[in-house]
Amino acid sequence: MCQSIADIVFFSLSLLFVFVSVSIYENDGEDLLIRQVFNGSEPGVLTSEDHFSLFKRKFGKVYGSLEEHYHRFSVFKANLRRAMRHQRMDPSARHGVTQFSDLTPSEFWRMHMGVKGGFKLPKDANQAPILPTQNLQEDFDWRDHGAVTPVKNQESCGSCWSFSTTGALEGAHFLATGKLVSLSEQQLVDCDHECDSEQEGSCDSGCNGGLMNSAFEYTLKTGGLMREEDYPYTGTDGGTCKLDKSRIVASISNFSVVSIYEDQIAANLVKNSPLAVAINAAYMQTYMGGVSCPYICSRRLNHGVLLVGYGLAGFAHARLKEKPYWIIKNSWGETWGKSGFYKICKGRNICGVDSLVSTVAAASV
Repeated sequence: MCQSIADIVFFSLSLLFVFVSVSIYENDGEDLLIRQVFNGSEPGVLTSEDHFSLFKRKFGKVYGSLEEHYHRFSVFKANLRRAMRHQRMDPSARHGVTQFSDLTPSEFWRMHMGVKGGFKLPKDANQAPILPTQNLQEDFDWRDHGAVTPVKNQESCGSCWSFSTTGALEGAHFLATGKLVSLSEQQLVDCDHECDSEQEGSCDSGCNGGLMNSAFEYTLKTGGLMREEDYPYTGTDGGTCKLDKSRIVASISNFSVVSIYEDQIAANLVKNSPLAVAINAAYMQTYMGGVSCPYICSRRLNHGVLLVGYGLAGFAHARLKEKPYWIIKNSWGETWGKSGFYKICKGRNICGVDSLVSTVAAASV
């Protein structure tokens, strides 16, 4: 009897989840989930098995054994409940089923994040100078100015730090040369083993994590980065470094850490180029769109991303007012978030987004 009641409660919550996140499976208005809920006067109740089947179809999930299937189904149900909790805690965003809904939190952290180590400045890093902020634009987006390459995918490798690094240098190189060139993350994964001598275990370690400032230090010492097409990404580490210095196309002249004050972050973003940023990704596993502005979020940094812009038009329902936000380029492919991008509200260092921000200047090659 208790089990039956529990099943009814869970299925009812699943139905609520559908109405909250009905756009999950959009496909030209013909999606099975939308039709099942809205094609008649009596909407059908989707079970967790229905959700899981739709998830597998949507994201092409195939499991190697029946045992693995049931394990992933159990994880999926836990993540449905987690997405509902996130929706309550972060009502101005949309949370639901994503391509990561069959991963445990520890698997998600290991395979899709990767910022690690201490956050002290490397010896060659400087504090960015204080910039004037009186005439900052209300909205700004480097995508509108041609300084951002298409969204990439780190796949099942904790190499987010390398994508944040290349994204910042790609933008700086564009401003210096007028040429937008996609740079090699795999060079950093294979060749960069830069360490912070003051922090044990903080070395850049391929798919096992790293830090953007250490990667800038490596790039400065090595002379630069190759093109992605010349040193393509494989999503694996442990391989031989294949750096060909004769094919380096983008170099660093210097890099700096930006003040935690948000007007200075915005000023450096507008004046310099997209910025390398670390963030806590707790709400990102279930994020689907909107402006993320959770009531509570840890500032323990675990994911490297690229800050490309900011805006004012994000409505935070819980605050009953317009909420300014940062625009983040992520490295989980275009099927995640809003075509691969994330909006997180400005104003309170939400999820630590203001805590470790770096700007880089490109040198002529």
